[in-house]
Amino acid sequence: MTTGAPRPLSAPAPRLPSPQGERIAAAYLKKILTARVYDVASESALEPARQLSSRLGTPVLLKREDQQSVFSFKLRGAYNKMAQLDPAERARGVICASAGNHAQGVALAARKLGCKALIVMPVTTPQVKIDAVQALGGKVVLHGDSYSDAYAHALTQQQANGLCFVHPFDDPAVIAGQGTVAMEILRQYQGEIHAVFVAIGGGGLISGVAAYIKALRPEIRVIGVQTADSDAMLRSVRAGKRVLLADVGLFSDGTAVKQVGAETFRVTRALVDDIITVDTDAVCAAIKDVFQDTRSVLEPAGALAVAGLKQYAETHRLKAQTLVAVTGGANMNFDRLRFVAERAEFGEKREALFAVTIPEERGSFKRFCELLGPRSGTEFNYRISDPAVAHVFVGLAISRAGEAARIERLFAKHGFATVDLSDDELAKEHVRHMVGGRSELSRDERLFRFVFPERPGALMRFLAALHPGWNISLFHYRNQGADYGRILVGIQVPASDDDELREFLRTLAYPCIEETGNPVYRLFLG
Repeated sequence: MTTGAPRPLSAPAPRLPSPQGERIAAAYLKKILTARVYDVASESALEPARQLSSRLGTPVLLKREDQQSVFSFKLRGAYNKMAQLDPAERARGVICASAGNHAQGVALAARKLGCKALIVMPVTTPQVKIDAVQALGGKVVLHGDSYSDAYAHALTQQQANGLCFVHPFDDPAVIAGQGTVAMEILRQYQGEIHAVFVAIGGGGLISGVAAYIKALRPEIRVIGVQTADSDAMLRSVRAGKRVLLADVGLFSDGTAVKQVGAETFRVTRALVDDIITVDTDAVCAAIKDVFQDTRSVLEPAGALAVAGLKQYAETHRLKAQTLVAVTGGANMNFDRLRFVAERAEFGEKREALFAVTIPEERGSFKRFCELLGPRSGTEFNYRISDPAVAHVFVGLAISRAGEAARIERLFAKHGFATVDLSDDELAKEHVRHMVGGRSELSRDERLFRFVFPERPGALMRFLAALHPGWNISLFHYRNQGADYGRILVGIQVPASDDDELREFLRTLAYPCIEETGNPVYRLFLG
């Protein structure tokens, strides 16, 4: 199995199961066909992602598990496991550890079957998932930073209270329940499928999907997708044994698993064709892609398979080969959307960030903006700080990979030293919002908030009308996706030029509010 870059232009052939793999698939086939899931689960839609298909040049189908009643596939495995417990076991109650979606499945199954459920969740679990579990009647205990931490605590509680443990992935009954997703895919689409993409956390879903597909349609590739900072399954397969990660990334909290299951490792190693990894920006871009096609918002783990599908299709330049992605869940905290929106453009290579050094002299900022030409700026951050040079933090919309490097060379050719920050995590997550501060050089500064029309030429009109004797000492702008832009500008204007400044603002005719007397400005920028 590989991560990153398979050979371009030639998608690899499916991996045919070994005799041992055939036996594993055959054993699970019966379990999946007889799984009890439809007391609580529905047959989710398998629908085309038309815009994404058009962009990639190959048909893409989404298996919409985010449309289940608990907005995740997890209720399938949980209910199948709990429905097979005998009455005495159910009477004692059940316990599970979960990052959220399995917890909701267990809580729903417990309510349906009339038993108590104790749910141990990591403290990093989104509040929307905690609230959902409690609304279903589950008792929630928060413990640890990851699923593995919560799992260890749940085991101690199981022994202390005599409860039945419902594992989120490492149980044949749970795996079989999740395998009904693949059963539906093959029933809903009987044409040729090149590959099915499945997110991997602990491995329950991909084990069930791979077992069913390889038992009936071994020519279909089954490809797992993990985030680069939570790739326990990939590392385990490479090592030939289960690997315990010291830490996992928490952005995709639903797949933040430090160690995969023994049974899921056995099945995945035998039956899954490949595992690829994607980064956070790619997952954010996939969330946006699904939204544009469906108007639904997936959680990061729910969009992981789509991110992997996109990477695979672009790497192999597939044409007219049907790809399926399981959209596993939609339990997203609303507050996380601001981060997703911020990073989606980087995931699609549609925005680039630069640190540009320009001479601190009259007209240099205008010369720099003229160099941008028709390109759409997404962000400008500048604060006067040095008498000789100015450092400008710039975001630009780009249309293709490689364009950022060409822009960097263009700036350098015209004497503006430039650093491409598009792949710099510190710049994207922190520095872009921290450019500024007080400056000893900002004397005679007046601060204004403008509303610019969001169209090419609006900034140049402003700069062209600016008095040549005035200096821009602060500039901040961020494209917010509206038809207007909000700009903060500091202008150094001698007191004797007050009348000219008023005339400039009047003839410019952009909505404007002066903020020079604002106490926030005085505290942090003045």
